[in-house]
Amino acid sequence: MRVSTSFMQLRALNAVLGNQAALSDVQQQVATGKRILSPAFDPVGSARALDLSAFNASIEQFQRNIQAGTSRLGLEENALTSSENVLQRVRELSLQGINPTLNDGARGDIASELRERLDQLVQLANSRDGNGEFLFSGNQTRTQPFVRSNAPGAPVSYVGDQGQRLLAVGPAGALASGDPGSDVFMQIADGNGGFVVVAGAGNTGSLIVGSNQVSDPGAFTGASFTVQFSSASGYDILDASNAVVASGSYSGNDTITFQGMQLALSGEAVAGDRFSLAASTSQDVFTSVQQLIDALRQPIANDTQRAAVSNTMNRALEGLDNALGRIIDTRAGVGARLNAMEQQRDANETMKLQIATDLSAVENVDLSEAVSRMSQQLGALEASQQSFVRIQNLSLFNFLR
Repeated sequence: MRVSTSFMQLRALNAVLGNQAALSDVQQQVATGKRILSPAFDPVGSARALDLSAFNASIEQFQRNIQAGTSRLGLEENALTSSENVLQRVRELSLQGINPTLNDGARGDIASELRERLDQLVQLANSRDGNGEFLFSGNQTRTQPFVRSNAPGAPVSYVGDQGQRLLAVGPAGALASGDPGSDVFMQIADGNGGFVVVAGAGNTGSLIVGSNQVSDPGAFTGASFTVQFSSASGYDILDASNAVVASGSYSGNDTITFQGMQLALSGEAVAGDRFSLAASTSQDVFTSVQQLIDALRQPIANDTQRAAVSNTMNRALEGLDNALGRIIDTRAGVGARLNAMEQQRDANETMKLQIATDLSAVENVDLSEAVSRMSQQLGALEASQQSFVRIQNLSLFNFLR
């Protein structure tokens, strides 16, 4: 087989160019520290590196979500703590207001401070986060959730929704970054949580219903009844159809127990006085505070009026206690979510470290090995260049001289 000079020169040139390209690649690997300069270098490794990079980006987003959620929950916890303090003050003032030694002016002063505390509570319920979004408006974070109202019996209206914003905080989990105000301040059980006792508006005696409770959950049905006094010393219990289902005697300070319900009575009864018993529904905390304010502003000239004010305040205080319990429970839930976010943050950091290790193993170059290859490739390039020079100078005329 005859090999032409031009063919030999072309092969030598290709060898030089190939070695130059290989040397350039290894030099770039050393300079960048990356083994995979393009998908063609390692298609499988390149795909794996892309997957790891995408996973790492999602972990970083989880961490940003946790930071935002932690900030928002921290602000909610502060608002709840302040709300709890306000309600504790309302309770303290209300207990002072029930004191029978106070005159109308003193009760009016207490009512004025309660009005200030109500305004403060509304402001706390309309708290915002650092972005100006409302904490307790559900998903309607740009809508002020609580609006003052002139409607009788409803001093505040809720115009948010019942949603909870969920933040993805890990590969397999999401946590709520807030609580809707409807759950925190509005949908709160009235009475003792099982039933509520309401004094008749036409009562003329001085009967006061004090503590009451569900004493036997197994016997409690939630049905409605009326305790009606037939005399100063006797009463009947009527069902919803006004049929007498039980009777009893009253001596001035007694406890009535019926169908799992127990209520303590004090004061003097007059024939015709009555109390209605019904299953608890819901009442917002603002209404409970307003009821306390309205009761304290009522003038008291006799024992009948004093009993009416006391009964109203006792029922409102039950609602207030239920609201305090709701806020405490909500705070506990916020604390649990904050702890969960902190734990997930640590878990995410561990995952990021593992991803960095795996990514390094896939795409980073072994520098010592790469430097060794660069030295070898440099030698190969020099050899191919020398070979090319010699081949290029070959000619038959060199032998005819």
